[in-house]
Amino acid sequence: MGVGAIAVSVIGFNWAGWVTSGTAAEMSTENSVAAVATALTPYCIQSAENDPQAVAIIAELESTTSFRRHNVVEDAGWATPLGAEEPSRALADACESVLGNTT
Repeated sequence: MGVGAIAVSVIGFNWAGWVTSGTAAEMSTENSVAAVATALTPYCIQSAENDPQAVAIIAELESTTSFRRHNVVEDAGWATPLGAEEPSRALADACESVLGNTT
């Protein structure tokens, strides 16, 4: 009986996709952050288009290494949603990706 329970647990967690509540909560948080970033990407793009310094910032974005490009978007203020005090890293990454494809 105990061997069967162990086998079911091993199969469930390793192959059936079972997760603990902590892992489920973490996955939920990651998914919600990604969804918010996706929803706010047009806001970020609009902020970039309306920024009088956009040409210089886009030039800096293009000349910056790939792992620091989100910093340029964050520093420009384009990834700071209305009412937020801090920029969103996920939004900066999404916005940078779109901006990189349009330049």
